[in-house]
Amino acid sequence: MNQNLILVGGGGHCKSVIDVIECTDWDILGILDSEENVGKSVLGYSIVGTDDQISVFIEKASFLVTVGQIKDVGIRIKLHEKVLAAGGELATVIASDAHVSKHAAIGKGTVIMHKTVINAAAQIGNGCIINTMANIEHDARIGDYCHISTGAMVNGNCAIGQETFIGSGVVVANGISIASRCVVSAGSVVRKNITISGIYAGNPAVLYKLT
Repeated sequence: MNQNLILVGGGGHCKSVIDVIECTDWDILGILDSEENVGKSVLGYSIVGTDDQISVFIEKASFLVTVGQIKDVGIRIKLHEKVLAAGGELATVIASDAHVSKHAAIGKGTVIMHKTVINAAAQIGNGCIINTMANIEHDARIGDYCHISTGAMVNGNCAIGQETFIGSGVVVANGISIASRCVVSAGSVVRKNITISGIYAGNPAVLYKLT
């Protein structure tokens, strides 16, 4: 795979990802963002165009979507689809200080951030954000387009459905399943399976709002 990267999205999450990339062998060629930001820079890296210009960079770099995922995963999914439709290659970026077991599997377009631990036989889907100091234990399965936030603990044999957001400091007890398109609020403890898509909070986590 080409070791040059084009980042898609120049907001706050992009800054955190740049910090990860600078500790790897990847080289950032530039960032794609909205038209009004072209010509500006993020941490010294130029915004060289918009996502309508992905095809210009297909032969020069791989792509990493650096739009965050707190409120809506839809933008990230659309940008991934746009890269693939143009014939682009999605990169998988792993921080140099993360521990990823050689027995784990990491999907395309996923970023594994600083001091994260991904243990043996864990499976991480495509387009995920596994954020700083998150812990994904043995045999856990994380679906596509999930965001596992800072300091979250997903214990062994858990299954997290696609497009789910796990907030900072959440603990998911061993063997728990969480449905797709859920939000588990920061600091919550999930002790029972979650089968209905919605927003959950508390210790133990309970349904706060259907989505």
